[in-house]
Amino acid sequence: MKNARIFDILDTFRKADSADKEIFAARKNGEWQSVAARQYVETVDKLSLGFLESGIKKGDRVATILKNCPEWNFIDMALLQIGAIQVPIYPTISDNNYQFIFNDASVTYIIISNDAFHQRIKDVVNEVTSLEGIFSIEKVDGLRHWTELLERGEKSDKQAELDELRNNIKATEMATLIYTSGTTGNPKGVMLSHRNIMSNADATIEILSQNPVSRVLSFLPLCHVLERIMNYTYQRFGASIYYCDNLDQIGEYIRDSKPEMFTAVPRVLEKTYEKIVRKGRGLKGIKKAIFFWAISVGEKYEPWQKAGLWYRLKLRIARKLVFNKWHPAFGGRLNAIVSGGASLQERIARVFWAAGFKIIEGYGLTETSPVVAVSNFLPGGVKIGTVGPALPGVEIKIAEDGEILTKGPNVMLGYYKRQDLTDEIIDQDGWLHTGDIGRFEGKFLRITDRKKEIFKTSGGKYIAPQQVENKLKESAFIENVMVVGEGKNFAAAIIIPDFAHLESWCKVKERPFEGKEKSIKDPVIVNRIEREINEMNKKLDHTERVKKFVLLADSWNVETGELSPTMKLKRKFLMRKYAVLIESLYLNGGFNAKV
Repeated sequence: MKNARIFDILDTFRKADSADKEIFAARKNGEWQSVAARQYVETVDKLSLGFLESGIKKGDRVATILKNCPEWNFIDMALLQIGAIQVPIYPTISDNNYQFIFNDASVTYIIISNDAFHQRIKDVVNEVTSLEGIFSIEKVDGLRHWTELLERGEKSDKQAELDELRNNIKATEMATLIYTSGTTGNPKGVMLSHRNIMSNADATIEILSQNPVSRVLSFLPLCHVLERIMNYTYQRFGASIYYCDNLDQIGEYIRDSKPEMFTAVPRVLEKTYEKIVRKGRGLKGIKKAIFFWAISVGEKYEPWQKAGLWYRLKLRIARKLVFNKWHPAFGGRLNAIVSGGASLQERIARVFWAAGFKIIEGYGLTETSPVVAVSNFLPGGVKIGTVGPALPGVEIKIAEDGEILTKGPNVMLGYYKRQDLTDEIIDQDGWLHTGDIGRFEGKFLRITDRKKEIFKTSGGKYIAPQQVENKLKESAFIENVMVVGEGKNFAAAIIIPDFAHLESWCKVKERPFEGKEKSIKDPVIVNRIEREINEMNKKLDHTERVKKFVLLADSWNVETGELSPTMKLKRKFLMRKYAVLIESLYLNGGFNAKV
């Protein structure tokens, strides 16, 4: 079922036999409210006409700062049908980035979810000369409500104009403009065409057909291109999409909506796993012993590989006594999770598979619409620690220096207004240089690090920090970590402990937990974390081993700039923030670890 343009997805919903099918659901005032196919199509068409009546023309850019909700789709498809360009933006970026994006894209309108989002932009919109107005989904004093556009659409006489626009839009035309932050300088506008996105969706729907689902949960921001692609794929597959608009309530939404699948970034899965393990540590006696025995069984799980009789027996017992009890917390119907945006710890992937949740890892960039490689649901379609084989229709090769290069119909049109940056990332032969380092293991692609993040010690040895960080984060005591050491004679680490786990550990040990600031100076706690690092060092090459570390009571998150929206370290920001502290680690500061 191939569609040339994104809004061609609506053709299925225009058919009479699909009219009453539930497409979306969102919770309002504590109750789930559904949107049927007929309502979806009618709303999109009215909104397209309302946009035309408001003077929005083909090629105009409209910025959206929206929570996950059915209205996101109404606006998206309505703009696509008239050839206008949606510019989806995260609600957590800085004022400077908002101002740059609004002006660089010359947005004519901005559509926001609520007053909280309006507060984020109200100080910068006066500097946007192209802006003609702001609409809101929820009622906000002083702003026009989005239903005004629907009302204009109902009274419109521009149906012939809409039909002509819709019929003449080509698959090669730009469909969306997505700004992605670089390591330095202003954000870059990634121009993606209908063909870029739909080529990815065509391939991903083939994978989804291997594990059919009827109900899914969407909580990653829809401005993130991975969730957006999955959103289109779910629609084409006919699954009902339940939206979570509050990331702090993901667990509640999962239990309430009972999804069969969702997409997550690794940090969400890591935090979920940490929470499960903390509960296990709170058990007593034989129950606690059985819990951690089951975890140890899960850590040896290999998807699709025929295990010996003894292991299969142990796994059956582990599932009956431990893993099956996890399922109600995930709504009782969850069987598959798509993980992307960063590397997932191998042991977490194994345990989730053992527990009955199929983890499908993928890899890509905004510039590649986004999927380059992804695992699948067929026997032999997963190899833990890799991001799967190349997506059908996508080419991958490894350059001499280990960089991953890719080519295919998913590669972007280019960076908006920046041919110089486009020429830097896409060579004359059409290969996009991802900036990631990797290697093939058979047909499977393994990502090892970012090319620009690999550093050399003063001894001339290269260290890929992401690999070391992922190994250290296998410790339940470590929530986040950044490995440093460029130009130095050893690797060191800045560590944010998992304070919830520390508090639980102190309770078991009958020790007082006196808060974050005091705990990172407690010799017993420091020694315990040192033991964890020493154990992890044994699993690393000698040059990768962390010799010194420092514990911080800070919180790293998206809002304060330490993490990207996909929960990856913003390394350059952190290096600047902790420059003095890092230098002190090499001047007899911090704590020692064994190497």
